[in-house]
Amino acid sequence: MTPMADAPLLAAPTDRSPVRTWAVILAACVGQFLVVLDVSVVNVALPSMRADLGLSSTGLQWVLNAYSIAFAGFMLLGGRAADLYGRKRMFLVGLGLFTAASLAGGLAQEGWQLLAARAAQGLGAAVLAPATLTLLTAAVPEGPARARAIGTWMAVGAGGGAAGGLVGGVLTDALSWRWVLLINVPIGVLVLTGAALWLAEGRTRGRSRVDLLGAVLVTAGLAATAYGIVQTEEAGWTAAATLVPLLGGPVLLALFALVETRTAKPLMPLRVLGARAVASANTAMLVIGSATFSMWYFMTVYAQNVLDYSALEAGLALMPTSLAVVIGSKSAPRLMARVGAKNLALIGTAVTAAGFGWQSTMTAHGSYLTAVCLPGVLMMAGAGLASTPLASLATSGAAPGEAGLVSGLVNTSRTMGGALGLAVLSTVAAARTGGGADPAALTAGYALAFRTAGCVLLGGLLLMLLWLPRHRPERLTSVRTASPDAPAPARPRSR
Repeated sequence: MTPMADAPLLAAPTDRSPVRTWAVILAACVGQFLVVLDVSVVNVALPSMRADLGLSSTGLQWVLNAYSIAFAGFMLLGGRAADLYGRKRMFLVGLGLFTAASLAGGLAQEGWQLLAARAAQGLGAAVLAPATLTLLTAAVPEGPARARAIGTWMAVGAGGGAAGGLVGGVLTDALSWRWVLLINVPIGVLVLTGAALWLAEGRTRGRSRVDLLGAVLVTAGLAATAYGIVQTEEAGWTAAATLVPLLGGPVLLALFALVETRTAKPLMPLRVLGARAVASANTAMLVIGSATFSMWYFMTVYAQNVLDYSALEAGLALMPTSLAVVIGSKSAPRLMARVGAKNLALIGTAVTAAGFGWQSTMTAHGSYLTAVCLPGVLMMAGAGLASTPLASLATSGAAPGEAGLVSGLVNTSRTMGGALGLAVLSTVAAARTGGGADPAALTAGYALAFRTAGCVLLGGLLLMLLWLPRHRPERLTSVRTASPDAPAPARPRSR
């Protein structure tokens, strides 16, 4: 792959000064925190949303999936746009759209208005999230410093997902469900102002358009597949309402792959996936995301629907779990330097699978310590340990002209896995529950979902063992030259 040089930054002399670098890291981390927070912050507010807007059970799932699918489907487009039109510009565009959509969602008076706002939020997040990682990797040279920066970015993102339950619970109990969305508005305005003043621009020379057809096909394919999975719960596997989207989704995704091989400027050049580290790490991120994203949903509804916790109590109950994922992510760079990226990813995934197995033994009268706290800590500590080395592997050696694309691909894999995983596991839980609403029936459904997710993680563990490249520890500490026009370093050798 021939690297494509970055254009000089507008503030090149100071671009890597300590103040400038920390400003970039801060903006990147706050942006990532917001987009991940909004994946989970609505979980504890779902019962209030349902009562206020008259949403059905399927509608509640789409409060989550409308955001996640738009987020995952358009993230490749967002990543490519950051390369073509500038990281700073796309950061501001994405954050502006995300903030405006949050305001619209908080003011929604009908269910469809909330779903539309959530989809618009997801689109804004899809533009914003790749720009955050691209800004960070451009500001910090490759090596230990970048590993620490990525670890911080991963920890903040994981903390956003983990803190969603607490933030949502506090806002829902103290104010109303609307504030789980409206809280983004003042934060978004503040970060927009700071980013406009402090961030320097950077973009790739030589390209001027993006693959809109590819973006529409991949998003429609993901949405149709998720919709078909959700429909199995209500209409069954043989109904047209299920079969059409279930068959149409993969067809649209196949068309996307065909378009990418034929268009002059593809959204997702398939040669990028020819790199073993990129393909294997992103597949692993998709598998882990399919389990861990749904974990927050099921833990929240278990606490509220079975253990009778309030929204605030459910948020507080998950605080140790939230801290575990942050600690795991922050510990990962140091451990990665000692044991290697692949080994740490395997260890983290094994710990996560063990936590899911423990959680699957939950009962309708479980104690907080053994039915919520300890298995949750195990699940999320492992996820934190695994995510940082996988992100580092996926972005290692990316050409400057494709940094946004690869960053978008990392987020796409994790979020797409989460959206499809929630759709599948919700259907699994509903099939086991069989329409029952008593605590024992609900618990049986939730337990089966955790058991299924644990099996998926074990499959992912085997896949990583066989496919992930084993980077040499000394290669992880190599430092890229500070020149923005320098070529990308050679890829670490795998064995």
